[in-house]
Amino acid sequence: MRLSRFFIDAPLSLGEHDLPEAQAHYIGRVLRMNAGDAVQLFDGSGEEFLGELLEVGKKTVRVRLDQALPGQAESPLRIHLGQGLSRGERMDWAIQKATELGVDTITPIVSERCEVRLKDERADKRLAHWRQVAISACEQCGRSSVPRIEPPVTLGEWLAARDEALKLVLHPVAEPLVSHARPTSLAFLIGPEGGLSDAEVEQAKGSGFHAARLGPRVLRTETAPVVALAVAQQLWGDF
Repeated sequence: MRLSRFFIDAPLSLGEHDLPEAQAHYIGRVLRMNAGDAVQLFDGSGEEFLGELLEVGKKTVRVRLDQALPGQAESPLRIHLGQGLSRGERMDWAIQKATELGVDTITPIVSERCEVRLKDERADKRLAHWRQVAISACEQCGRSSVPRIEPPVTLGEWLAARDEALKLVLHPVAEPLVSHARPTSLAFLIGPEGGLSDAEVEQAKGSGFHAARLGPRVLRTETAPVVALAVAQQLWGDF
């Protein structure tokens, strides 16, 4: 039977710990777990901890961690996903599935055809929400490290910061993806709901990106990262 597994946003170690309020509420009031139940915790450091609940109250949960284990190994291919900013569930889906597929970093990209504009407090709330989406995906899929979710940036800013060994921009009218030599790091650029403009694709190519398509059909913005990351992990990663 699989243990209940939770991310704790604080350094963990062997011994007794009071869990943060959010996790305490979820364990005690939502899952209705009880003292004596076994748990598995991770803090994003790459290490996992096994233990049991000592006390489950209305507002506090205390746990004793008895065993430290090495966490799930990360993919040898470090992938930075530049994902065109899209609406609501589509962006959540892309972040969730990219996390499950082993991406290292995700940056939302503001491009010419983006229909979403985030500023100040709203941007901070969305960033916190996206991070929670990634955390939940890690809890489900067994990852011990949480991918970084960067604040949204313009396409030009993101391109200027790229130094990965292989850089690919997905475009439905490009040549099919051909196998490159195995890279140690990879950047994927995927457009928003309206796609990247021809000028933006040329801008990416001017920054060292290779344009590629993944098949004969045009993929939605939330489908493209799933296919692209699965192909990359099969060719060069841990699939």
